[in-house]
Amino acid sequence: MIIDNDRYDSETGLPKNQVYLEKGLPEFLNISLENMKKSWEIEDSGKTDLHWDLYWCELNADINSAEVDGLISTEQADYLRKVYLRMRKDD
Repeated sequence: MIIDNDRYDSETGLPKNQVYLEKGLPEFLNISLENMKKSWEIEDSGKTDLHWDLYWCELNADINSAEVDGLISTEQADYLRKVYLRMRKDD
């Protein structure tokens, strides 16, 4: 079998685009993600969202809760932290 190395990791065979890790999330986590996305849009446009810290903390808590409760995998949790909380693994 030949793997398209542009789209898939040659070692794992998984897609390089990890958006698949956002599928099947619990509803409470989807709500937190949407709030954070909207808040980042405001912040990234140069404006200030007075609720940014609330949404960041809420999403962080929801990711942690979902991971501990086994609703999402550690791989999903790490991905969500990286993309939506903009955390690095060493943070």
